[in-house]
Amino acid sequence: MLSAAFGMSKQDNPWRTLGTSPVYDNPWISVREDDVINPGGGRGIYGVVEFKGLAIGIIPVDSQRYTWLVGQYRYAIDEYSWEIPMGGSPLDDDPLDGAKRELREETGLVARHWQHLMKVHTSNSVTNESGHVFLATGLSAGKATPDETEDLAIRRLPLDEAFEMAADGSVTDCITLAALLRLQNDILMNRYDLQL
Repeated sequence: MLSAAFGMSKQDNPWRTLGTSPVYDNPWISVREDDVINPGGGRGIYGVVEFKGLAIGIIPVDSQRYTWLVGQYRYAIDEYSWEIPMGGSPLDDDPLDGAKRELREETGLVARHWQHLMKVHTSNSVTNESGHVFLATGLSAGKATPDETEDLAIRRLPLDEAFEMAADGSVTDCITLAALLRLQNDILMNRYDLQL
C-alpha cells in the first residue's frame, strides 16, 4: 500500500472521535455527525455520509476497440452526464458479480474476460463510499434491462474518443474520469492485454 510506503497507517490517525450521533438513514445511505478533536487539537463536528453499497464501474471494450458510455440526467447535480456503465452492489457481494450484473442491466452486454482495473474513493472528505472498476472484454450483445429510475442513452464509440472526452471536460463523473485515464495510461504502459 502507498500509505505504508510513506510511513502512515490506520494507527497513525490524528483525529479523535469523542462521540457519534445518527442524523438520517434510508436504504442506500446513512448520515452521522461525530464530535471530534481535529489534528490541530481543536474540538468540532464532522459529518459523514456512509454508503450501504459499493460503487461499481465497467469499461467494456469490443474487438474493434470500441467502448460504451451511458448518458443520463443526474438528479443530485441537476445535469446530464456521460459515464461508463456503473451502479451499486451490496457491501457483502463480490464486486465482480455486481459488475457483471450492472453491465448486463445497463447495456445488455455480457463479457467473457474481466480484469480489476482499480479501487476508488469517490469523495473521501465527506463519505466512506468506495468503488471498484473493471475492464470487460470478449463481449456479446443482449437486451438491456435498466432500473425504473434510469432513463439511459447508450452510446458505442471508439475507445480513443472516450479518452478524449475524459481529457476535454465532456465527462465530469469522477469514477468515469479516473477509470478512463487509468486505462489509457495502462495501455500506454503496456500493462493490459485487452484480450479483444
